[in-house]
Amino acid sequence: MELSEDRSGTLKAALAGSRQAFDELAEPHRRELQVHCYRMLGSILDAEDLVQETILRAWQKLHTFEARAPFRAWLYRIATNACLDEIAKRPKRSLPFELYPAARPGQPMDPPILDPIWIEPFPDGLLESVRSDPAARFDQRESVTLAFLVALQSLPPRQRAILLLRDVLGLRANEVASLLGSSVSAVNSALYRARIRLENNYPSAAKTTLASDPAVQELLERYVAAWESADVDSLVALLREDATFPMPPVPTWVKGRGAIREFVSRNILNGDARGRWRLVPTRANSQPAFGWYRRQSDGDAYDAFGIQVITIEGGLIADATTFGFPELFEVFDLPNRISGAT
Repeated sequence: MELSEDRSGTLKAALAGSRQAFDELAEPHRRELQVHCYRMLGSILDAEDLVQETILRAWQKLHTFEARAPFRAWLYRIATNACLDEIAKRPKRSLPFELYPAARPGQPMDPPILDPIWIEPFPDGLLESVRSDPAARFDQRESVTLAFLVALQSLPPRQRAILLLRDVLGLRANEVASLLGSSVSAVNSALYRARIRLENNYPSAAKTTLASDPAVQELLERYVAAWESADVDSLVALLREDATFPMPPVPTWVKGRGAIREFVSRNILNGDARGRWRLVPTRANSQPAFGWYRRQSDGDAYDAFGIQVITIEGGLIADATTFGFPELFEVFDLPNRISGAT
C-alpha cells in the first residue's frame, strides 16, 4: 500500500524539512497510538510519554521511511519498539488481586506502594475516534477492559506486542513480522502461545457495559446514593456474593460481601460518614466509572481522591477498583475540586 498522491506530496514536503507537513502525516494517528501504548504498558501517563517519544523518533528518522509501506504501520513499528524498550526498564503492572492474597477479616490496610507496578484506568473519551478493524479478534473497547488489561500484562512483552498487533489491530502475520524485524513463523508461534495464555487468564464474562442500559443506570444510581448517604446495607445489597474491592496503590484488597461490609464500615464509612464522599459519573476502560471526591475536614468543598472503575455481572457489581491517583483527574477531564452544593 503506497501513499496517495496528495499524501505523497505531503511526505515530500516533510522530507524537505517541513514540520507542518510531518504533523499532517503523524497527528491523525496520535490517538490510536496512545491507546496501543496504553495496552502495551498498562499506564495512561506512560502511554502519553511514549507517544511523544514516538512522534519525535519518527520526525528524526523520517528519512528512513520507505513509502512502499503504510506510514501508519511505520509509526506502529516505532511505538511498539519504544514500548518494548520501556517495559524492559520497569516492573510489570497489574492489580492487587494478582499480586497479593485477599485481606483477612480485621486486617489493617497496608501502606501504599508507590512504585510503578499498578495498572492505571483509561478514559473512554480517548477511545471515541479509534475504530476497530473487522479482521481483529477483539474490538477496541473490549481490549481495554480491566480484565483484558490484567491478562494482557501477564504476557511476555514480545508476545503481548504480537497479540495486540494481530488480534486487536488486525495486522497480517507478514506485516507484524516486518514491523518487529522477525519471521512469519516466529510471529505465528508467539501468537499461538500468547492466545493460549490469554485464554487461561481472561474471563469470557468480562465484556463491556453499555452506558445506555436502563438497568445499569438504575444500579449505578443506587450505588452512588448508598455511598453518599453512608448506607452500608444498601451498598452491600448491590454487590455479588464474591465481589472484589481493590484499591491501588494500597496493596490491601477484600473479597466477598461480608469482608467488604466490614472493611467499608471500619475504614471508609466509619463514624459520621454521611456526605463524606461525592461520586461524579464518568467512564473508563469501557466500563462505568466514578471520580471520587472526599469532603475537606474544614469546609464544604470536595477534593479529588481517586477514579473507581465498576465491573457489572449478572445485574450486580462484581468489582469496584478504586485507583487512588488524583493526578489522573486531569486526564479524565474532571476538576480537582468540586463544591459541596448539590
